[in-house]
Amino acid sequence: MYLQYVMVMGSGGRVSAQVLQKMAIPFQDLHQTATPISPFSVALPHATVRHNIPMSAEPAMPITTCIFDAYGTLFDVAAAARSAASEPDFSAIKDDWPQLAEHWRLKQLQYSWLRAITGAHCDFWQVTQEGLDWALEKTGHQTDSALRERLLQLYWELGAYPEVPAMLHALKAAGLNTAILSNGSPAMLRGAVDSADIAGVLDALLSVESVGIFKPDARIYDLVGAEFGCAKDEVLFVSSNGWDAAAATGYGFTTAWVNRAGDPVDRLPWTPAHTLHNLTGIPELAGI
Repeated sequence: MYLQYVMVMGSGGRVSAQVLQKMAIPFQDLHQTATPISPFSVALPHATVRHNIPMSAEPAMPITTCIFDAYGTLFDVAAAARSAASEPDFSAIKDDWPQLAEHWRLKQLQYSWLRAITGAHCDFWQVTQEGLDWALEKTGHQTDSALRERLLQLYWELGAYPEVPAMLHALKAAGLNTAILSNGSPAMLRGAVDSADIAGVLDALLSVESVGIFKPDARIYDLVGAEFGCAKDEVLFVSSNGWDAAAATGYGFTTAWVNRAGDPVDRLPWTPAHTLHNLTGIPELAGI
């Protein structure tokens, strides 16, 4: 299937309510936020979905469009460090690769938020490299240039989580629109999609680069309607980042937070409509 690449500026930790409030204006219908759930969510069985939906007098529109964050949602961001640690040349990280991967991801996200707030935009590949440099220094590997090069190479080859291909095939078989909406640059997204061999089940790759700001700015979520001509309540937005799913809820999407780690719910003005442990329940949420 031909993939349409829309250049916009988007991907996936935690952020304060003040940060989101500053970045998310203008979000709509904030008075219709979901009812808060327990501050601690539990890792659920793979087919279990927690619904956090308030009562509404109006029936919901059927879902026509399923939109996915990329990194951490469809693609395993820890895979680069894990793979490198298994190679003889990089045995130096065999014991601390989980910490390296965690620091890398956290700094990648923090730098995207700070750049969005300060108007100092760059593409996500630069943010990814800068986050890695911080993580390497934090874990004592900053002088290992070969390791740095290998980790960056592997980031272009991230695998999808095991349930992703079947889930996307089910959505496309039902006639739904599918797309990625990510901080990742178009080239990064193309590399990940090709590596995971899921290009044929995605209708578009929406990157934040043409907007010039990272998530959760509302202009990023505008890209979905511009691409598919759909109403906000026809969209199921799926992210492994609680702050991203929360912001998309405030924007007006139906949302699903893929809480793979069993993290607490972020203390933000909005709550994701659904919480899942992985992506296997997405077709059911989409009405299939």
